[in-house]
Amino acid sequence: MKIRKDDMIEVVAGNNRGKTGKVLKVFPKKNTVIVEGVNIRKRHTKPNQQYPQGGIIEKEAPINVSNVMVLDPKSNEPTRVGAKIIIDEKTGKKRSVRISKASGEMLTK
Repeated sequence: MKIRKDDMIEVVAGNNRGKTGKVLKVFPKKNTVIVEGVNIRKRHTKPNQQYPQGGIIEKEAPINVSNVMVLDPKSNEPTRVGAKIIIDEKTGKKRSVRISKASGEMLTK
């Protein structure tokens, strides 16, 4: 999976199309992600220790990874993700980094 936690993404398909947000959690086995402020669902809960008042709680639901794209750090547009092998200056070892296909910029993490 090319999307990781803390990536900035944009929803490109579905009811939440056009919304952007930060990835909070990734589920590689289910091929889904939870994005901050996207795909909000309402849940009716009884009073409990966490919510002593109870009531209707809004929380983010998972969205399929095929419906989201990573935002390019340079242009802030949706882009595909590629990989590039670079040599670390400090240790001299090779390591793989994620890059934006549109601008060639290295993605964070």
